[in-house]
Amino acid sequence: MASQWHSLVSQKLFLARTLLDSATDGSSQPVREATAQGSIELMLRARALLLIMVADFYQHKDANPGDSDQLAALIGEDRPEIAMLEQLQQDANSWWSGLDQLAHSLSRPAAKRKTVSADNIIAVSAEAGPDKSTATLNSMATAMKAFADTVAERHNEW
Repeated sequence: MASQWHSLVSQKLFLARTLLDSATDGSSQPVREATAQGSIELMLRARALLLIMVADFYQHKDANPGDSDQLAALIGEDRPEIAMLEQLQQDANSWWSGLDQLAHSLSRPAAKRKTVSADNIIAVSAEAGPDKSTATLNSMATAMKAFADTVAERHNEW
């Protein structure tokens, strides 16, 4: 029997990818930014639901772990999902770390930009921050879906 939580995680990730696919190269900058931020928010929600899904698989039906540490305290440190999550958190290039960076950047006001003057005309810098490109966000959503599917397959009843 398929988990309702797995279906909900999958739905959020599908919606994130659908939103990303709706923006075209001809879209205005505000539309592209809204699309990126909307898909990031959906992926953050999917990540939170993923933790609830794992707790549910371990018979903690009403649990709402806020992070992987709370999940580990709930289901036990020795569970394979905890090891997988710890590995994702330690890998700076993983979808988990990428979402952490994106969540952090979306929760802060934009940095003030210096005005151009004769004194600072040489110093040119690109806007720093995590990659919010459609390709990167799509690959993160795909990796999250693969992770959710792997966990669900491990716990499915035959």
